[in-house]
Amino acid sequence: VCTGAEVLAAAGLLNGRRATTHWRYAAKLARDYPAVTVDPVPLYVRHGNVYTAAGVTSGLDLTLSLVEADHGPTLAREAARALVTYLQRPGNQAQVSLFLAGPPPEHREVRDLTAYIAEHLDEDLGTPALAARAGISTRQLTRLFDAHLGTTPGRYVRTIRTEQAARLLSGTDLPLATIARRCGFGSTETLRQAFLDHFDTPPSAYRRVHVRQSYG
Repeated sequence: VCTGAEVLAAAGLLNGRRATTHWRYAAKLARDYPAVTVDPVPLYVRHGNVYTAAGVTSGLDLTLSLVEADHGPTLAREAARALVTYLQRPGNQAQVSLFLAGPPPEHREVRDLTAYIAEHLDEDLGTPALAARAGISTRQLTRLFDAHLGTTPGRYVRTIRTEQAARLLSGTDLPLATIARRCGFGSTETLRQAFLDHFDTPPSAYRRVHVRQSYG
């Protein structure tokens, strides 16, 4: 659990395996142990008989998933209630949103653009459009996003759109087509592919799980 993944990696138990750890220490784990495929996104990862989890509470999610696998969902729900917690969150749920992963970027253009992106998800947010808005070249924009956000403009926009769609799926009863349009995906199929890439689950399944967890 959490930085305990470092112990497993040091012992060679994660070599050739996919693993996770707390998002704040994922880059260090990947740098120190290049034989490990570090995924900083999910709450927990099961690869063969080795289990790794992100922060402290994600260890509880992992434990409840093991209870469910061994003894069924009824006992897992009873255990969750006894612990006064939600039913376990799925392991592929993201640890943290890009909105919350850190303070606003220090670079003014990047900070202004990320604020603009969050408020205009249904508009043209392609790299050329964003570069034009900032008054810089697409190459310079790509360099700035890589330096300050660790990703490309296109990937950043897609992630923010996906995370907002996830909020709407779990917090509203809006149809998928409406959510896709509001978040700038254009079609439900594009939304579906984004969810498969980001959460490893389709939007409809994500909604079922998170609505069920919200209401017990």
